[in-house]
Amino acid sequence: MKKIVQITRKGKVKKAVPAVSGTISEYGLLDIDSKVALIHELIPLGLMHVQETLRQELEQLAGKRYSREGGIPGFSRWTKQRGSVYVGQQKIPIVIQRVRDTINNKEVPLAAYQKLQEPHGIDEAVMKKVLHGLSCRDYEKCAEAVPEAFSLSPSSTSRRFIRASKKKLQELLERKLDEYDIVALAIDGKSFGSDGIIMAVGVTMAGEKILLGIIQSGSENHVVCGDFLRGLVQRGLRCDKGLLCVIDGAKGFHKAVAEVLGRNGVMQRCQWHKRENVVSYLPKRLQSEFRKKLQAAYEKDGYEEAKEALEAVKKELKLVNRSAVTSLEEGLEETLTLQRLGIPRSLRQSLKTTNMIESIHAQVGQKTDKVDYWKNSEQKQRWVATALLEIEKRLRKVKGFTHLPELRAALMREVQRKEKGKEAVAA
Repeated sequence: MKKIVQITRKGKVKKAVPAVSGTISEYGLLDIDSKVALIHELIPLGLMHVQETLRQELEQLAGKRYSREGGIPGFSRWTKQRGSVYVGQQKIPIVIQRVRDTINNKEVPLAAYQKLQEPHGIDEAVMKKVLHGLSCRDYEKCAEAVPEAFSLSPSSTSRRFIRASKKKLQELLERKLDEYDIVALAIDGKSFGSDGIIMAVGVTMAGEKILLGIIQSGSENHVVCGDFLRGLVQRGLRCDKGLLCVIDGAKGFHKAVAEVLGRNGVMQRCQWHKRENVVSYLPKRLQSEFRKKLQAAYEKDGYEEAKEALEAVKKELKLVNRSAVTSLEEGLEETLTLQRLGIPRSLRQSLKTTNMIESIHAQVGQKTDKVDYWKNSEQKQRWVATALLEIEKRLRKVKGFTHLPELRAALMREVQRKEKGKEAVAA
């Protein structure tokens, strides 16, 4: 029994593995140590079963070797040729016995061989490994290979990743949203090189987080954000029952929500962003003090109590920095939307900030920050879409999701209130 010796690029012998030429009987003759070695090297075992499967089909077609019995009349063994099959994630060369129909003078293809020439899930497997940090250049060294394996070059690995990630991008951009009952969404952007990707995540009535889509833009202006929201609506995003939109306070997001969703879009400005924007105007020695005061005010359960506490902080800020007061006043009411709607604290904790989407940004960064150079727009979007759909599988339900029916009822009342106010103004 021969040994397959694997040698590293530095010339050192890694290990010796029994070489199986292709029969189950040979495997049965091996000692226990050799069998265990082959079990650890799953590809040689797979190759052995490939040969056995091909042998069985060959005997069904042309009978046993050196025998005139069995098989299909007129079918006989012909010449041999070099071929290849996929085992695991590798394409491995083998020698194929050809079969010929002597009556009709044509070749008979082996069905098993044709099936084994088709890669099954290889692109997906390669995509996941590259996405989780394995570079295309190092893929060949890390794959479970036998010396005869080929098609593991960096270029072929890269092509497989591109094919798989293109499918993921198409899946995300064309996802139908009408099958989801979305009650809230968060929208924010993440920088990639000289521009960025704006993402939106929705919360269903069951509390699940769903990635709604992405758009590439150099800035978060209202034109781009508006086109993005219109695209979501065209793909089926429903807002007729009211939709809570959690934003970071960027004017582009605010204007886009108002233009596209109208009265159905109820905005909740991120309390964390508001707090940090205000304290950024203050000297460092005062930032910690006012950060705590603003946080304590936003922690109040009732709308009136929170508003009163914020007004007290505003009076103190007037003595320190008028610019900080202006920053606090801008959009203040929208930071208290959840308190005004009477949403319980457990659910409010999940929706009062953009942390829901910020955490997704951080997870995307773990997979994309290792890319030093973005070649083109498609590459950015492929990587982001692939990372988002991979992350989506592990996203947990929002805390306090049992109170989402209360949020839906409150949003519907808010939409009706705006409608009555509009009618009153028109009258």
